[in-house]
Amino acid sequence: MPRRLTALCLAGLVLAASACSGSSGGDDGTIELRFGWWGNNDRAAATQKVIDAFEAKNPGITVKGTYTDFNSYFDRLATEVAGGRAPDVITLGGAYPREYGDRGALLDLSKVALKTDKIGAAALGNGMFDGVQYGVPTGVNAISVVVNESVFDKAGVELPDQDTWTWDDFKRIARDLAAKLPDGSFALADPTRTDMLDAFSRQRGEALYTADGKVGISEQTLVEWWTMTLELRDARATPPASQTAELITQPAPEQSLMGRGLAAMQFDWSNQLTALRKASGQPLKLIRLPGETPTPGMWLQASQIYSINAKSEHPAEAAELVDFLVNSVDAGKIILADRGIPANSEVREGIQSVLTDDEKAQAAFIDELTPKAGPPLVIGPTGSTDTPKILDRVNAEVLFDRQTPAEAAADFVKQVATAIKQ
Repeated sequence: MPRRLTALCLAGLVLAASACSGSSGGDDGTIELRFGWWGNNDRAAATQKVIDAFEAKNPGITVKGTYTDFNSYFDRLATEVAGGRAPDVITLGGAYPREYGDRGALLDLSKVALKTDKIGAAALGNGMFDGVQYGVPTGVNAISVVVNESVFDKAGVELPDQDTWTWDDFKRIARDLAAKLPDGSFALADPTRTDMLDAFSRQRGEALYTADGKVGISEQTLVEWWTMTLELRDARATPPASQTAELITQPAPEQSLMGRGLAAMQFDWSNQLTALRKASGQPLKLIRLPGETPTPGMWLQASQIYSINAKSEHPAEAAELVDFLVNSVDAGKIILADRGIPANSEVREGIQSVLTDDEKAQAAFIDELTPKAGPPLVIGPTGSTDTPKILDRVNAEVLFDRQTPAEAAADFVKQVATAIKQ
């Protein structure tokens, strides 16, 4: 891979900024890169080990890692991008690669030497928009139901059959759990989140967004969703509104009801299994969502995306770091499945012998889901990164009984349409 290419500040960005990026070089000729991600302390420790391994192989490059929790990460990134101080290598997910790519903030990866031939096209598609590859996937995961079997056993409630259970079955099981669990424990936390709305609507032949960049979920589907979540709240299968509002501000696995051993189920991404098992001290398992037949709503998704700042002073070296992160078996043996099951087929094969039981469970879940999953997800258009915050606000109105499901559905669709300039 080429080294020490002349660094260029890429022009034509719509973002106002006066500097190229926050990267720098030392007096001794050493190049410093900045690498940003979100996560907890365990992820930070593993990532630092990868950085150390990269620096050992590339003595002319140093890497400064910066991280924060998920809720704070994108607020900080927006400020850094607007001010021209974003990291050289940026971790993204969901609609963010498209949004920042459309705004000219991300480098077209065809401009650097970065191999992607061992990464499947479906996974690469998460970082490609309008024919431009703005990012590469760290790994593959899927939305799932995390189950604590010990809580089911203590309540005397049978586990669902993941091949056949419906949303009606889900509600019945949640009510049964609520009736038998001690105070302070719940069937699950309030399940309202954008990925679940996507899955729920896909099962009904819709999607959160349409391919042409409009709101795809119908008000009727939203009414069905909020009618169900209110039933769960009223049955005490989920926490009261005040506790749900508090939990939203505490996103770390160890702060969740599941992580604290206080929930029987949790909708979450499959790559969270290790952290949730560690936090809870329980052998949690992954099962598929209810309502997956006859129309599946689940999909395989790149868990995270590595992109390069279009204003990086060192794009070639940043590409070397990304190459090491996604294509190196050495890096894969450190990261394992924390950022999803590796997207690179050679890395997946190379780490099988060192996967923990937790990671093998994730890999088995992905392998089992692959032939049953629905079509690729429609990535949200520019502006859709506001949707999670809109959903949190509207959901609070529902849970505190300030809006009916019908009022909330209309409000949500209107606010999202405005955010994406529909």
